[in-house]
This record gives sequence, C-alpha cells and structure tokens, in this order.
Amino acid sequence: MVRRVREGERLQLVDGTGGTAEVAVTATGKKDLTARVETVEQLPAEEPRVTVVQAIPKGERADLAVEVLTEVGADVIVPWAAERCVGVWRPERAERSLARWRATAREAAKQARRAFVPEVTEQADTTRVAELLEQASVPVVLHEAASGPIGNLPIPGRGSIVVVVGPEGGISEAELAAFAAVGAEPVRLGSSVLRTSTAGVAAVAALLARTRRWS
Repeated sequence: MVRRVREGERLQLVDGTGGTAEVAVTATGKKDLTARVETVEQLPAEEPRVTVVQAIPKGERADLAVEVLTEVGADVIVPWAAERCVGVWRPERAERSLARWRATAREAAKQARRAFVPEVTEQADTTRVAELLEQASVPVVLHEAASGPIGNLPIPGRGSIVVVVGPEGGISEAELAAFAAVGAEPVRLGSSVLRTSTAGVAAVAALLARTRRWS
C-alpha cells in the first residue's frame, strides 16, 4: 500500500537511535516532499534493556519472530544456532539470512513508530548465549517443564533482561546445563506450549508490563 502525504500533514521522523523530529509537510511532488521541522528530540535508551536470544525458526516463522519482538519492545535480538534448531544458517546463506532479519526489524520498528531500531547481532552459539545470561541482571530461560513461573522473577528498574527462546524441538539437556552453570534456571510462561516464533513476544510482554517502560 502506498500512503499519499498531503500538504499540511504532520509526520514523525526517527533515525533509529533515539532521534525524533516532528515535521509539517509544506509541499509535495511525485517523488519528493518538503517539510518544515517543528520539534527535534533525542530520547534516552529505555531501561531495563531487553535482549532476546531467539533460536532460529524455520522459514517465514523467523520473520514473524523478529517482527513481533521488535513491535513489543526488544532492544537486541540474537539469532541462536541451538542444537535442535530446524532452521539452520549454513555458511553460504548466513549473511543473507542475517540481512533479512535486520531488514525485518527496521520495517517493524517503523510500523510500531519506535524511536530505536533493535540491534540484530551476528549468529550466536550456546557458549555465547551462556555469557549473555551470566552478564544479565535478570536471566530468563523459557522451558515448558520448568517449575517456576515467569511472574516470580524480580524485575529491576535498570540493568538488563536476557530472554532465551528455544527451538521447536526444545532446549537440550546440555544447553540447559550450560545455562544453569551461570545461574540461569528455566521458567515457564503458563500451561500452554507456545511456538518458538511467539513465545518470545509473550515473555517480553509479561516482563515489560512490570517495568516503568510500560507504566
């Protein structure tokens, strides 16, 4: 769909790193427009910062995962080559797949009118994921068999939250052991088992609802 901007309309522009400007359109052409800048603001990064480690889904479910994580407020998205991933980024396709995730995040940020576009990092292995969990203020590993609910986790006003979302086949015992070794015990979302493409957005929403970011 093409949206036709008319003279007199007001637009909000963002640079993806917190910079915003409100402008009034003064003239339009077939391929360009002229606008008057009315306000400019540099927004601070929101806290707590949320990183989602997303096990690589298969096919279009990867696009869905990145899209909804961006819309809900994830600050960093980390593609994870988990042991049981159905989707695999082979060397010859890794660069193209990463570029697609980043493009999806940019477009979703525009749709959501976010001042910040999430950072999509290089593909991570389990060792790197364990490091991220160890550094987090609140490490969150989603697992349907966990005894404790996500609602019991303490949420800080500052710092960082790292959420690990496993693949369709689940997080392996070896991966759970690696995460437990750095103090990250699994938690559950509820009685339902969500798909890997939607579990992350549910978890982030449940956590952000208890922070000042959503207050």
